[in-house]
Amino acid sequence: MTVKLPDGSPLELGDGATGADAAAAIGPGLARAALAIRVAGEERDLAAPLTDGEEIEIVTARSEGALDLIRHDAAHVMATAVCELWPGTKVSIGPPIEGGFYYDFEFPEGVSISDADLERIEERMLEHIKADESFERTDIPVDEALERFRGEDQPYKVELIEDLISNEGVETVSLYRNGPFTDLCRGPHAPSTGRIEAVKLSSLAGAYWRGDETRQMLTRIYGTAFFSKKDLKQHLERIELAKANDHRRLGPELGLFTFRDESPGMPFWLPQGTVLLRLVREKVDEQLRKRAYVEVKTPEVMDVDLWHRSGHYENYRENMYFAEPVERDRDEEDRRFALKPMNCPGACLVFDSSRHSYRDLPLRMAEYGHVSRFERAGVLHGLLRVRAFTQDDAHVYCTPEQIEAEVIDICEAIDELYATFGFEDVKLELSTRPEKSIGEDAVWEAAEAALASALAKQDREYQLNPGDGAFYGPKIDFHVTDALGRSWQLGTCQLDFQMPERFDLSYQGADNANHRPVMIHRALLGSMERFIGILIEHHAGRFPDWLAPVQAAILPVADRHLDAARKLLGQLEAAGVRGRVDERAESVGRKIRDAELSKVPYMLIVGDREAESGGGSVRSHDAGDLGEMSAADLAARITSGPEA
Repeated sequence: MTVKLPDGSPLELGDGATGADAAAAIGPGLARAALAIRVAGEERDLAAPLTDGEEIEIVTARSEGALDLIRHDAAHVMATAVCELWPGTKVSIGPPIEGGFYYDFEFPEGVSISDADLERIEERMLEHIKADESFERTDIPVDEALERFRGEDQPYKVELIEDLISNEGVETVSLYRNGPFTDLCRGPHAPSTGRIEAVKLSSLAGAYWRGDETRQMLTRIYGTAFFSKKDLKQHLERIELAKANDHRRLGPELGLFTFRDESPGMPFWLPQGTVLLRLVREKVDEQLRKRAYVEVKTPEVMDVDLWHRSGHYENYRENMYFAEPVERDRDEEDRRFALKPMNCPGACLVFDSSRHSYRDLPLRMAEYGHVSRFERAGVLHGLLRVRAFTQDDAHVYCTPEQIEAEVIDICEAIDELYATFGFEDVKLELSTRPEKSIGEDAVWEAAEAALASALAKQDREYQLNPGDGAFYGPKIDFHVTDALGRSWQLGTCQLDFQMPERFDLSYQGADNANHRPVMIHRALLGSMERFIGILIEHHAGRFPDWLAPVQAAILPVADRHLDAARKLLGQLEAAGVRGRVDERAESVGRKIRDAELSKVPYMLIVGDREAESGGGSVRSHDAGDLGEMSAADLAARITSGPEA
């Protein structure tokens, strides 16, 4: 048979050849390095037979997705170790995840493990890795699999198989064995456990079976795996740095925000955080002005009928908050209201409030809309996952012919804005129709083609993300990489032919007939709260000069220097610098230390000499001691920097 390699060249193989045979035919080095084989984009075991004419790619440690493969292997090895250490443990699922893997277990009655047990489990895992045990796949009938797992008292595996039968109609399932452990698994796996060069277990957590609070609480063990000890060491160092930079700690310490039990999952912005929000918004506003957006504001509480009309109630009601007043007007007795989880229906009502001509389009309508979405307590995470937040939303109403130009304009705005905040490496994802969606196939296909065409016009590389679009249309998501190497999805550009139809929106065309506009949902930063959380961690709380809520801390040595310090502050503020005077009756050493902990870019120490000259002895976090400077000189230094 003949298979095709990634460069298009043919490879002749014998009948019944496997992925391992293909790797060996290419070369002995590749045969040793091979982990799996990718056939038409689908990963398979090296032992899987090939078919004539298939396009193949040998997966090695350098291949995209290879880490997920060995992390999946490591999850199986961890389950092997756990079941050996605690016989009778019930196993559920153990997938690879971003940065590592986990496995969920139900331990025997009376067994409760702690972080202290992780080292024990890890040591047993290393024994199986050193033994280089093969991963062996067997496909068996579902009846045989059910009998096996019932006999082993593995109810979670039984439930998974029963679901596969009812949902997918499968007749056989695949099992993988490594050493003494056999698991229900689709695969693929590397040839053996020895391909895992470095592994580390990190933490324990509780997790309900299938995320359902009415089901069994399981013990989740997290870990990670790499192809080298060096990569693992670097990963662990990044984790420690991430802990030090955690915005949930830095935010309250720097006086940016806090959370209270009186409003769980909803941040309280403190004075310095409110300044930071304003500074971020000013940069967004620059893009709005540059690109001729108009700004609107819509109510936060609206009739539930609106959410039925938009489709949000059907697709989103489990995340909505509903408002029920104690007293009602007689003509509103049958009406229900909800806090808005999204801004788009309100934007449709604004568009519908007046007549529009084709000459008015594109109409770019921006809104800093405050939305509320219920999230379970277990997934809340500081500013990164909240229940109430502000989105820098906009809705562009345009003709079909204007789609490409508008999408390109949005991409350019995002590039410029991200560069302002120090994010240069921007990656794009094009997400297509999800399983839970509204609208006709032809409309979806046209929308997806329009977004792809706009990206092609810009020569933009993107990753296709099938099935992850919004329920009303496909979207482009914009991802940035922070200082710790983590990827964050920020902006989005979503094409929507459905909402204008549902709200019967129209504009008068050049032919004097009514036409349906296309609606583009776009956010540059997404959630303002989430973006601030990312910014805090990206900069470790030490913002660039132009973005620091307090740019200069003035530190009088003694009370007799207070008047000079206040005068210096007035001069700095008049020059556009954000400053403050530390008027506490503390030593200057204590004031310097506290200013450093507050991550203020500049400190101005005012003693007798400085009080007489009218300046301050300046210390910069980045440049160290700068000597004595006047307010004008320091202001020039701060306000002439990038993005000031």
